[in-house]
Amino acid sequence: MSNVVKFRRRKKALRSPVLLASLAILAVAGGLASLSMPDRATAKDEVSRAFTLCHTGGGTNCVVDGDTIWLDGQKIRVADIDAPETHPPRCALEADLGSRATHRLQELVNAGPFAVTTLDRDTDKYGRKLRVLTRGGQSLGDVLVSEGLARTWTGKREPWC
Repeated sequence: MSNVVKFRRRKKALRSPVLLASLAILAVAGGLASLSMPDRATAKDEVSRAFTLCHTGGGTNCVVDGDTIWLDGQKIRVADIDAPETHPPRCALEADLGSRATHRLQELVNAGPFAVTTLDRDTDKYGRKLRVLTRGGQSLGDVLVSEGLARTWTGKREPWC
């Protein structure tokens, strides 16, 4: 008798075209949603602020150097690049490149709204937020790299001198 009940339930469930269509729609929607989401990254709303320069101390909305900004009172390390040091530079070449990278980053963040994206790590060992800055799907860090003012971050600092 229990076999008949199981058979009838299974048969009834398989006959339901609404149930099958719903499952198919959920499967397709889930697949499409996973394609549109970047792997291990979370994008926040775009921000648009007027950024000044701030070489020391805390700031509100300012550029510290070629790979560090203050945004709404939070210190952010641009996570996908390594820019030359400016505090202090170790040689004249690093000082020049660092100054140029700092001013170029200021131009880039002041050029319009950009997205602030979190990667797999929230902060670095200095407590700075690790973020990638993008506009129109392009990393602002990659712009600095393409202009020779920064390097792609590989996980360790390399000398500029």
